[in-house]
Amino acid sequence: MPASKPCLFAFMGLIASGKSTLAQAFAKSRGLVAYNSDVVRKNLAGRQATQKSGAAFAGGIYTPEFSRLTYDELLRLAGSQLGQGHPVILDASYNNKEERHRLVDFCVSKGFSYLYILCTIPQQETRRRLDLRAQDPKAVSDGTWDIYLQQKEAFEYPEELEPSHLLEIATDKPLNELLTLLTTSRKFPPFSS
Repeated sequence: MPASKPCLFAFMGLIASGKSTLAQAFAKSRGLVAYNSDVVRKNLAGRQATQKSGAAFAGGIYTPEFSRLTYDELLRLAGSQLGQGHPVILDASYNNKEERHRLVDFCVSKGFSYLYILCTIPQQETRRRLDLRAQDPKAVSDGTWDIYLQQKEAFEYPEELEPSHLLEIATDKPLNELLTLLTTSRKFPPFSS
């Protein structure tokens, strides 16, 4: 049975947690539009998606001010899709309570449903993934091990979210298994694309 309200799926987590891989696979499997914060951020800065910024944590195009612009644009893009009755995916770290609260307020005020998907992995797997990513010229993320350690220190676990709106998935499993875990969860809202 289709949901009465279009749903915003927010894939969140630390650098290299698998959120983008899972978000893209979910989007492809359901024919949904997905917006990646790294791509949106670099578009706003007039850069190519694969162009590396070389910025330190919270520097360059990752300052709080530029991050505010990025998250505002993500909400604008999502609102356009949701306003047409289409589910949408946002792929960003959502590492602080304030940012998550803004998304919740947006959805509640507009009558949209939402689900946060928190992607997690063991730290040694993060290191392995970052080492592989450093060798990929097509990688969009600017994340490095040093940035990961700083982001981890600043990350605020989403304990403020209602349990019915938060699904935590360990992404160190095969992608097909992760998609099954996502779509068969009791928290997964019914919807039509």
